Amino acid sequence: MDAILVRGGGPLHGTIPIAGAKNACLTLMPATLLSEEPLTLTNAPRLSDIRTMTQLLQSLGAEITTLQEGRVISMSCHGAINTRAEYDIVRKMRASNLVLGPLLAREGYAEVSLPGGCAIGARPMDIHTDGLQKMGVSIELRDGYLYAKATGGRLQGAVIDFPFASVGATENIMMAATLAKGTTVINNAAREPEIVDLADCLRRMGAQIDGDGTSTITIQGVDRLGAATHPVVTDRIELGTYMLAPAICGGEVELLGGRIDLIGAFCEKLDAAGIDITETEKGLKVKRRNGRVRAVDVTTEPFPGFPTDLQAQMMALLCTAEGTSTLEEKIFENRFMHAPELIRMGAKVDVHGGKAIVTGVEKLKGAPVMATDLRASVSLILAGMAAEGETKVSRVYHLDRGYEHVVSKLSGVGANIERIKDE
Repeated sequence: MDAILVRGGGPLHGTIPIAGAKNACLTLMPATLLSEEPLTLTNAPRLSDIRTMTQLLQSLGAEITTLQEGRVISMSCHGAINTRAEYDIVRKMRASNLVLGPLLAREGYAEVSLPGGCAIGARPMDIHTDGLQKMGVSIELRDGYLYAKATGGRLQGAVIDFPFASVGATENIMMAATLAKGTTVINNAAREPEIVDLADCLRRMGAQIDGDGTSTITIQGVDRLGAATHPVVTDRIELGTYMLAPAICGGEVELLGGRIDLIGAFCEKLDAAGIDITETEKGLKVKRRNGRVRAVDVTTEPFPGFPTDLQAQMMALLCTAEGTSTLEEKIFENRFMHAPELIRMGAKVDVHGGKAIVTGVEKLKGAPVMATDLRASVSLILAGMAAEGETKVSRVYHLDRGYEHVVSKLSGVGANIERIKDE
């Protein structure tokens, strides 16, 4: 098993290219099940989660070819479709549940194992299945699998009111509704950029979708979808993560492909903490103003609020801020598991339920730490870059799920970081 070794150093300078969004690509790939014609994705990230989704779709009958060192994914589902998504694949990644809606739309039947993923709290499938039931689907949970069938042979349009703005459920229902009979309206829909990206892709395939990016999405079902080529949107979480590198270490770094509109609430908090963000022709430049960063309070919220997937990384920054910050996690429970590891590095963090009180220290100390989930792993790397001495981050297989070439990207701007075998 590998580990990441980080030695605290000086300021960072240079450029970091930002990949296509993992969460967007994992949503776009199952859309190939909706058509017998090819779907090609460009600007795809090269991650283990993408390989897992590739494996799952191939098991369902998709033909998939990767080009340009994995940055282009060419998919086709022109043959027979297998409607059973097996546990051995689905358990590796929560996004596997996004094949449920497309399978039902195309075949009227699906058997999908309950998913796995990071241990950051319960994320039940109820909101997905409740919406599908309104579209005329009968669902039975048996032996860890969802057995779902469109009772009339084809999904029916419906008005679906979500109890909360679930990203995954919005995506599943959107894809299902593209081939349903009639009109589907999703109220309290998620508004994340990944939702807009999915809608753009589906429209390229011939879907009729309006309202994406707002809380009400309307989909008029069509009889078939066709071929399309679609560029994956910039990964706003990778962008925010690497924006924090010069904020923590000092220096100035340009993030190629960065866009403020993807993470506006995050940028507002960085500005309040004393970080300058400048738009350039190629992306965003980030540098810390004079002195230590200032404490700020953060509450995670659905888009356009502060992203839960940047909470752990932001905590790493605030561990060295001047003053006391409060971080409130409103999206997932159990998402402060990185706090004890930061405490091992000298951070002052006090967790009470869904809130963490962070009192900044002048300097963190290097220590051996262990990653508990994807975002926690990179937060510990960021902390190590700001710490005195050496930090070894173990269990970095989490990292490979969401960050491509993290060592080369950070070392390219001056970080002292390497990947090693963990003994």
